Amino acid sequence: MVWAWGGLRPSNSSGNLCCWVTHGRQAAATVCHVLQEDVSLAEAIPVADRDKAIEECIAAVVRIPRGRWSGLRTDSTPGGVGLLVLQGLLVRYVGVSGSFGAELLGQGDVLRPWQGEDAPLTPPQTTGWRVLEPTRLAVLDLEVARRFARYPELTGSLVARTLERSRRLATHMAIVHQARVHVRLHMVLWHLADRWGYVRPEGTILPLRLTHDVLADLVAAQRPTVSSALSQLTTNELVRLGREGWLLLGQPPGELLELHEPSAGGARLIAPATTKR
Repeated sequence: MVWAWGGLRPSNSSGNLCCWVTHGRQAAATVCHVLQEDVSLAEAIPVADRDKAIEECIAAVVRIPRGRWSGLRTDSTPGGVGLLVLQGLLVRYVGVSGSFGAELLGQGDVLRPWQGEDAPLTPPQTTGWRVLEPTRLAVLDLEVARRFARYPELTGSLVARTLERSRRLATHMAIVHQARVHVRLHMVLWHLADRWGYVRPEGTILPLRLTHDVLADLVAAQRPTVSSALSQLTTNELVRLGREGWLLLGQPPGELLELHEPSAGGARLIAPATTKR
């Protein structure tokens, strides 16, 4: 698996928000009110200042279509905050000696694809991105960082998100060490439902159209093995594919509950009896 590192950059020296160049072609970049699109960020601002913050905190938005993505690198973003996912779904791959790990990312995540790319690593690593659903990214460059700095509460919120991402990734790493693939897959589905899922009378819905290939990447297994594992979970009435996505039946697996005990970090799990949508 080979990943090219292309990127976007401002089309003129002023680095404005109007037009970007991607792989030699111009692409329009719109402007958004970040806090209007990301409600939880807005809620960090005191009510008295919130309307003003929503008006002032604007950023360029770039759209990334489905498929492989080379990442984003500009003259301004390395010194800024990074990229905020407003909408969409991506997988980040990290490879060592031909073996790849995968991380699923989506709305609310803060990305810095360029960070560490030029640093020599031992052992050497390969990184890449795959966009599963059309994605919109707010470019939180240096100018946006200056706007955000007027509202210190935003810094804490963004730092909290990066820490939450590291906790999710640590749990994911523990899951992929499970020896049995069907257990590993069952745990990963519930782990993803903890973030994206919601409860219906028939069970917990994970509204993500994840193919067998993507699931294989996420659980570090071969696709045929994952297909067999899904068949086993379906036969045991633990998982079912429905119109809204994956339907998880019953309770989360005990192995995952053990990871979420307070001694293991105190992470949150969906509460099937109380969460509805």
